[in-house]
Amino acid sequence: MPLGLVLDLLGTFFFAVSGCLLAARRGFDIIGSLFLGALAGLGGGVIRDLILGEVPSAFDSPVYLAAPAVAAVMVFFLKRSVERMRKPLLVFDAGGLALFCIVGTVKALEVGLNPIASALLGVTTAVGGGMLRDVVANREPQLFDPRDIYAVPAMLGAGITAVVWQADLYSPVAAVAIATVVFGLRVLSLRFGWHIPHASAPWQRYED
Repeated sequence: MPLGLVLDLLGTFFFAVSGCLLAARRGFDIIGSLFLGALAGLGGGVIRDLILGEVPSAFDSPVYLAAPAVAAVMVFFLKRSVERMRKPLLVFDAGGLALFCIVGTVKALEVGLNPIASALLGVTTAVGGGMLRDVVANREPQLFDPRDIYAVPAMLGAGITAVVWQADLYSPVAAVAIATVVFGLRVLSLRFGWHIPHASAPWQRYED
């Protein structure tokens, strides 16, 4: 099985689990869980493929639909564990983020986009599904949380992937190493509460 497909399916599954976990937290039924899992797992890839002018992989290859289904069933039968789910949700989300920033970048490079555009598309792939998931579940998207660095690990991973590809050093080992760095940075940022500067300097902020 091609490396790109493996990473894409794993990323889809991890994001789908995060969507199903959020659905369980919100009290959705099993259909709602399946829908939110599919939106989280497939949304970023669909956005990526549409930008590239391709038929989305989720609609072209039925195997992609298996990941949200498995995620929904898994969460359904692990309800007791899901009741204390904040950390698992974030960990699965971090896994999807780490894999999708690589997959999106590589796919863009393969069709001939320049490295900068490819890295941007990799970030879009990584954060797209999570943002759709949060919006539909009526939760503030993590992408816009000032107490988080959600997109930064994806930006780093996509940038490294583009550089490694241009240097003709991309390989399964390189992909695993990059994913590990992105995942580790994401988990550490959650553990220590890292964040980046606000959109305006402290002295420029005024109370309404």
